[in-house]
Amino acid sequence: MPLQSKGSPCTVLIPREGQPNELRVGGSPETVRRLVGKGCSVLVESGAGQSSGFSDEEYRSAGAALLENGWGHCQVALCVGAPHPECLEAMAMGAMVIGLLSPYGNQALVHHLNRRKLSSVSLELLPRISRAQAMDALSSQANIAGYKAVLLAAAALDRYFPMLMTAAGTVQPARVLVMGAGVAGLQAVATARRLGAVVYVSDIRPAVKEQVESLGARFIEPPQVVEQPGEANGYAQQASAAFLEDQRNQLCEQLAMADVAICTAQVPGRQAPRLITEAMVERMRPGAVVVDLAVNQGGNCAATVPGKTIDHKGVKLIGAGDLPCTVPNHASSLYGRNLAALLEQYLQDGVLHLDLQDPLLKDCLLTHNGHCHRDDIVHASRST
Repeated sequence: MPLQSKGSPCTVLIPREGQPNELRVGGSPETVRRLVGKGCSVLVESGAGQSSGFSDEEYRSAGAALLENGWGHCQVALCVGAPHPECLEAMAMGAMVIGLLSPYGNQALVHHLNRRKLSSVSLELLPRISRAQAMDALSSQANIAGYKAVLLAAAALDRYFPMLMTAAGTVQPARVLVMGAGVAGLQAVATARRLGAVVYVSDIRPAVKEQVESLGARFIEPPQVVEQPGEANGYAQQASAAFLEDQRNQLCEQLAMADVAICTAQVPGRQAPRLITEAMVERMRPGAVVVDLAVNQGGNCAATVPGKTIDHKGVKLIGAGDLPCTVPNHASSLYGRNLAALLEQYLQDGVLHLDLQDPLLKDCLLTHNGHCHRDDIVHASRST
């Protein structure tokens, strides 16, 4: 059954984000223009884009109305993270929240959404189909994370990345090991190659070898086992404990020769696979660097701490779980385009028509009309 906004133009809110370390915003002046051009009325909370480099005047010039608190005035709120409960309490029943809502095991959020009969779309659950590519916020943000991870590693490393031939002699290029050849991993490969490093890539999926080699990196074939992990709905599947043990044994030698390790391996809704043990870190040379993008999901590397750089027996371990927030202007621009592309699918002359049977929405619709549509996600535990 379609959800409609009863013939009135859709009122869209771009709010200030509630988390202190969240510098991104759910829409840029560019996306405000797009939505206004589709017939929407756009509200922007004052200062919402300030940390992303977008002024209130830019939003106003794009056609938005500025206000101090807009949660009670909107039909759709375009968020980065999940809103605070008090924001949800202010929304009118039947309104919609769209964002990166961290739905896995988040019963508290679902309770608040259902109690207010709010619809919600979680972009983490968006199916990876061709039609959804322009809306894929995980990919747009992972691209930034992979790029920035290499820059952090290059700044922390005690060596050059490229080969340099100088009057004092030749400097050999850095050796970089990238773990995981998803969007973040491939961007890390491309960035490290542009900086002149020699790059090796480990991934559980043999099918990514061609992509890795097309970027000039060398693919490390996964362990030979009876059944290798693959993909489901475009995402890597969880590997077995035996497979991960074989992979760690294989990586131990590679890490001992590496100057930098970039860890990007994650499985949605699951604890990140532990690829590097403390014993493996201790085999790395003093001065080497590990950047762990999976640190917020438990980490691919033992001993990494979210948001901190620590020295583990001479090896620098960087817990970098929120790198898109460190490039907030471009991160917000890309994220805003993801949200606008999704919303535009269901706007007709400014009126919102959501067909709940649409394959695009079936997976990512979290709640609607007081009911949870993804109990399998909400009751999933990150530690399983």
